[in-house]
Amino acid sequence: MPTLIEAPSIIEAAGTKPKRIEEYAGRVNSGHSAVSVARMKSPEGWVEPGQRPEFEEITVVLAGMLRVEHEGGALDVRAGQAVVTRAGEWIRYSTPEAGGAEYVAVCLPAFSPDTVHRDPE
Repeated sequence: MPTLIEAPSIIEAAGTKPKRIEEYAGRVNSGHSAVSVARMKSPEGWVEPGQRPEFEEITVVLAGMLRVEHEGGALDVRAGQAVVTRAGEWIRYSTPEAGGAEYVAVCLPAFSPDTVHRDPE
């Protein structure tokens, strides 16, 4: 039988400004360890520490622009576009443009603070 997820859990975010993370499926809200699905809303000027996660992340930008820095440069991912980051590669997310960004992130396996491996601040 299908399971209704009535509301997301709000997760504390890393970074320089408050970012809202709404986890619909994942370790916190639904007990899933194989996948997590979350909607993010980050303000203009938000930057999180670099990271080298143990999970693959598929990010679909719904509004605004998400910058994804990587060891070879940077990608600007705009509304209607998506980006896939692989497990083990260094990345840093930010939203430098006016209005910030809204996006959905899917992590395989599910996001965990223990497997994100953020750079020291």
